[in-house]
Amino acid sequence: MNILMTGGTGLIGSEFIRKYASEHSFTVVSRNANKARQVLGDSIQTLESIASITNIEAFDAVINLAGEPIADKRWTDTQKKKICDSRWSTTAELVAKINASDKPPKTFISGSAIGFYGSQGDKIVTEETHAHNEFTHDLCAKWETIANGVNLNRTRVATLRTGVVLSDKGGALDKMALPFKLGVGGTLGSGAQYLAWIHLQDMVRAIAFLLEHDACKGPFNLTAPEPVTNKAFSKSLASALGRPCLFNVPSFVMKMAMGESSTMILEGQCVIPKKLTTAGFKFDYPTVDEALSEIYSA
Repeated sequence: MNILMTGGTGLIGSEFIRKYASEHSFTVVSRNANKARQVLGDSIQTLESIASITNIEAFDAVINLAGEPIADKRWTDTQKKKICDSRWSTTAELVAKINASDKPPKTFISGSAIGFYGSQGDKIVTEETHAHNEFTHDLCAKWETIANGVNLNRTRVATLRTGVVLSDKGGALDKMALPFKLGVGGTLGSGAQYLAWIHLQDMVRAIAFLLEHDACKGPFNLTAPEPVTNKAFSKSLASALGRPCLFNVPSFVMKMAMGESSTMILEGQCVIPKKLTTAGFKFDYPTVDEALSEIYSA
């Protein structure tokens, strides 16, 4: 396929291109073309903006992964606006381009996150679960609504409700592993809250699966089939690193350090990929022990 991608230099986008560069051709929207080619190689094409796209009908599919990192900074009002605008505006621009075309791309795969569901306690969460209304739900719900503004009779839409992506190439795991590497790792808060995660390789394989299966429409949970509690994850991470798991960081410390964004870590969700597995997708790393063992085996 000829694929247009936003967010191509990020953790997920760059790995998707690395894995499938021999099967598909990629055009990446990036404000820094030189950096994009350094990260992704010279085989990709680059565009400096969505506005500069003059031939969107040339693409078979659009994969939209752009967005300001959600957990890197405290959620001030300014940062919240930046998080929202970076997702909503990019998606709206793409939808406008797609709808303006006489022969639009057949498939539009657009990002979202399990934050769509809000806090759910230990309840098993599927794509049908009613959401709890809070900032992450508002963010993701509008993001998905904008994506579904394309003419659905002409372009198939799948939205990626993504969990915590585990990789040794960056992302959340680097930050989570650092205390353990220093010998001061442990559980966060009560430890009973769930972590819905997915190995990076399963993440990119799942996107490819959705790209190739025309029957797959609507929201999909991109999480491994076995979410774990923070306590269980911490023990597995310590074991994979050969480090102790001795400490506990109280909830109030996390709240002081992170502010409102600490809710993502302290509350969590027990999300399962019901639609993805029903469609026939098979995970290479269904358990957290398998995922962490592969990541830290080198």
